[in-house]
Amino acid sequence: MYRIILFLLLIALAAAGAAWVADQGGDVMLSWDGWRVDTSLPVFALALGVAIIAAMLAWSIVRALWRLPERIRRGRRERRQARGRHAITHGLLAIGHGDAAAARAHADVARKHAAGDPLALLLHAQSAQLSGDRGAAKKAFHAMAEREDTRLLGLRGLFIEAQRSDDPVSAVLIAEEALKLAPGSTWASHAVLGFRCAQGDWSGALSILDDNLASGLIDKAAYRRQRGVLLTARALELENVDRDRSRDSVMEAVKLAPTLAPAAVLAAKYESEAHQVRRAMRIVEAAWIAQPHPDLADAYAHVKLGDSARQRLVRVENLAAKAPGHLESALALARAAIDASEFARAREALAPFTAAPTQRVAMLMAEIERTEHGDSGRARAWTLRAVRALHDPVWTADGYVSDRWRPVSPVSGRLDAFQWQTPVAALPSDRTAAIEASEFDKQFDEAMAAPRRVEPPREPAAEPARPAAQDNSPVIAAARPAAAPAPSPPPAEAAPVTSAPLFRARADLGKAGAPAVPPVIPIVRPPDDPGIDDEAVSDEFAEQINPPQGQAGGWRGFLARWGG
Repeated sequence: MYRIILFLLLIALAAAGAAWVADQGGDVMLSWDGWRVDTSLPVFALALGVAIIAAMLAWSIVRALWRLPERIRRGRRERRQARGRHAITHGLLAIGHGDAAAARAHADVARKHAAGDPLALLLHAQSAQLSGDRGAAKKAFHAMAEREDTRLLGLRGLFIEAQRSDDPVSAVLIAEEALKLAPGSTWASHAVLGFRCAQGDWSGALSILDDNLASGLIDKAAYRRQRGVLLTARALELENVDRDRSRDSVMEAVKLAPTLAPAAVLAAKYESEAHQVRRAMRIVEAAWIAQPHPDLADAYAHVKLGDSARQRLVRVENLAAKAPGHLESALALARAAIDASEFARAREALAPFTAAPTQRVAMLMAEIERTEHGDSGRARAWTLRAVRALHDPVWTADGYVSDRWRPVSPVSGRLDAFQWQTPVAALPSDRTAAIEASEFDKQFDEAMAAPRRVEPPREPAAEPARPAAQDNSPVIAAARPAAAPAPSPPPAEAAPVTSAPLFRARADLGKAGAPAVPPVIPIVRPPDDPGIDDEAVSDEFAEQINPPQGQAGGWRGFLARWGG
């Protein structure tokens, strides 16, 4: 709009100027080297304008001819670049949907038309990786690492190739070089940090963590947590070497990460040894409220050396009250009650969890039955139930289950990866419903409903040999998976107390004859049992390539033997 108005104004001014010149009177005389021109002023002005326009057109033509070769070269270069960009774009798209042949073809075109483009090098390297040519991929990444603009990208590719080749030494060296060039590189810092932790170089890991905080890779909360994890790992390593340094490290770790269970347990131990009982109890309580853990309960129960079992029970009751209804609270309370011979209190604590017990709950119930009444039959029933019971929480990281806490995951090298939780393989599944309705549970319920029977002690020599048919325990053993071995009997079973068989015909229940046993006993397996391979594992080194044929019989065999 504004341009149209301005154009109209310029035309109006030009027309007004031309009209003004036409209205002017006068003559113009030009004499030059014998030439004489006489004309009027308007004609002279018109001729002058035409001459100026002709000069401008001539200059434009000459300049265009002068620049024509450069324009031709620039046009060819732009066309090559356009072809290269087109090849790079379609090559990256081919890599995205996994077409290795198309990616390699586009990479060749891009290298031909845009050899100096960093994306062309990246396309060549990734197409080589997609097609499985690691040599070409490493060559391309080396070329990228030699350039200033693609050095970090080349180091990143070489790092990945070193990991795929299972060469951790080269991978760490590449990551350290990348970390020197760019201290804020996330992948390099994580790689070097994981390597330092794997080596047990906690001081080096702490320095890298400080650099990550300074570079802004992690926030303050994550820094405090990870530093607490590293300090706890160093304290556990120095526990039997340098106790003073171990104590200082774990005390700092508790301040940074008060909910970290291993740090709280070790700090409570040191405070208890220093007779700082109240301080040790506060440390354990802070971690217990965040996440109850059996090690915390044990440290809290033995925080004061020399206490009796009843005193430990009272202390554990106070701790369990801080997390009411939690499984770990019930287990800790039951354990302390059993040690104090308060079996009714232990049963009361475990009662909410006996309907669907975990392995620890079942084993504690077995210990209660065996210790309180000496009922080995019920104890054996609870022990057998523990074999197929739900799994208790364990230290788990990236699917890896460990019997102890570790600062770094051995699978991914991730710091602070271990969590106290139920492993994935032990989670309930659709098979659980079928297992719960098995014959084993029916027999278990009958055994629990039967009145408790404890036989008096007998002399070992006078005890008659009991036939195997009177004890139905092999039926339950057959119901267990073959891959899970039967648990070893507890030490109390060695006492000369003869218990009644677990499942047998009882006259007081009104059953006549032997109990009904199904003709086919199903093999029940826990959810995490992969089962037994039906096919035998073959050994390629033990198999014969051409096994000898058996000797033929009849007249053919006779002729063969006669001819041999």
